[in-house]
Amino acid sequence: MVTVGIPRALLYYQYYPAWKVFLEKLGAKVVVSAPTNKSILNSGVARGVQDTCLPVKVFFGHIVSLVDKCDVMFVPAVTSLGKKSYNCSKLIGLPNMARALIPESPPILAPEINCEKGRYNLYRSIYGVGRYFTSNPFKLKRAVEEAWASNLDYRGKMSDEGITPLQAIDCKLSPDVNPSSFTIAVIAHPYISYDEYISHRLIPQLQKKGVKVVTPEMVSPEELDAATRRLVGVPHWLFESEIIGAGEYYMETGVDGIIITSAFGCGPDSMMLGMVQHRARELSIPILPLSLDEH
Repeated sequence: MVTVGIPRALLYYQYYPAWKVFLEKLGAKVVVSAPTNKSILNSGVARGVQDTCLPVKVFFGHIVSLVDKCDVMFVPAVTSLGKKSYNCSKLIGLPNMARALIPESPPILAPEINCEKGRYNLYRSIYGVGRYFTSNPFKLKRAVEEAWASNLDYRGKMSDEGITPLQAIDCKLSPDVNPSSFTIAVIAHPYISYDEYISHRLIPQLQKKGVKVVTPEMVSPEELDAATRRLVGVPHWLFESEIIGAGEYYMETGVDGIIITSAFGCGPDSMMLGMVQHRARELSIPILPLSLDEH
């Protein structure tokens, strides 16, 4: 049985359930790196180049931690999931960066996910990964179908039940809070919000104080997309709705304040953060921007 390593960073928080189902249905054993800690962060910082943002450095650290624990590494290159909407260049080039900076890594499976190239190219990329494990086309087709169903269930669970990715993965309920407590929207990419080491346990700390925390994942993709378009029109960045859409949605529906967290040096986030801050000032909603790095 082939052991596949999945780094617990970046797109793990959006797609891990689907990846796990896909790989296990193909007969692979899935191994996930441990939650981020000081050792993982230091390993990633040592491998990252000068202009690499914190989340990517953390990702490299997770790959290093998996080197001796798996036969292959799963690092998709997610370019685009919609028309004229693109991912950050560093995430697009993640597999190549990992190969160059971590030469001791086992082989990296890097399917290209680029909807701009059409459905045929997407299928060919996914089935190319599947053929690494099986030559049975029916087994591969079932794995894809079950992975997609798992992805829909995962996203629906978060938006319908108002829970975070970590709670959805671990099948935990949202903690009870005083119904009269403040409601704070924590706006950030999941790989920042739910990595408790680099976020300094921001969400658990707020919940410990009795604050009701709402996040982008608790809103349906359709509502996030609609809110994004109301504020900026057609989105350009792939995960723009996580920041702009969530900010606009929660400002419209009503929260007591917003904490918006980003990685220092992230170009796309700096522009999106400015838009949300401007909108919050227009509506007189308190907003606290936080910028994170490895120091």
